[in-house]
Amino acid sequence: MIIAVDGPAASGKGTIARALAAHYGLPCLDTGLLYRAVGLQVLRAGGDPEKEADALAACAFDDALLDDRELKTEAAGAAASKVSAIPAVRAALIDRQRAFAARPGGAVLDGRDIGTVIAPHADAKLYVKATPTVRARRRHDELVGLGHEISFDKVLADIRARDLRDTTRATAPLRPADDAALLDTSYMDIDAAVDRAISLVDAQIGNRRQANP
Repeated sequence: MIIAVDGPAASGKGTIARALAAHYGLPCLDTGLLYRAVGLQVLRAGGDPEKEADALAACAFDDALLDDRELKTEAAGAAASKVSAIPAVRAALIDRQRAFAARPGGAVLDGRDIGTVIAPHADAKLYVKATPTVRARRRHDELVGLGHEISFDKVLADIRARDLRDTTRATAPLRPADDAALLDTSYMDIDAAVDRAISLVDAQIGNRRQANP
C-alpha cells in the first residue's frame, strides 16, 4: 500500500505522514529532506541555490546528511524551495523517491508532488493544508524551540515566498492530485488531524477495493 501525503510547508503533512506510517506499519520518507539536503549542500559550498550547476553538483549527497539538524533551519528550507524549482534537480532525485515508494509492502511518502508525479498510482492520497498564518506560527514555534532567533513576521514572509515558488514553478508545481482527499488542519490539534487522516485513507482504500474486487 502506497500513501501519498502532499501539502505546503508547515501544514502538518510530515507529522501526519509519520503517524500514518506507524498506524499502517509502513516505512516513511520525508521527500522534502532530500531537497533540503541539496539546498544545504549548495549553501555550505558557497554556491547559488538558483543556479542549476551548483544545485546538480549537490545532488550526490551522503544519506548521513538527512540527519543533520541544520536541515530544519529556515535557510535550508528556503534553499530547498529554490533548488526544487530546477527541473534537472527534480529529475536527479526522482528515482530515489520512486524506489522508496516501490518497497515491498508499500510506503508512506510526504512532499509536494508525491500524488501527482512520484506515485500517481498511490493507493491513497492526501493533500494537507492550513492557512499561511497558522503555518507560520507552527514553524516559528518549532524554530524557537530549536534555539533559533527569528521573528514571526520573517517566518510568515518566508512561508508566503515559498508557497509562491512551489505553486508557480514550471516542473511539478505544488497542487492537489485530482483524486486526493483534502485535509485542512488550520483549526485541528494533531490528534484530531491524525484521526481524520486515517479515516480518509481508510475510505480511499475501501473505495479502491470495492472498485477492484
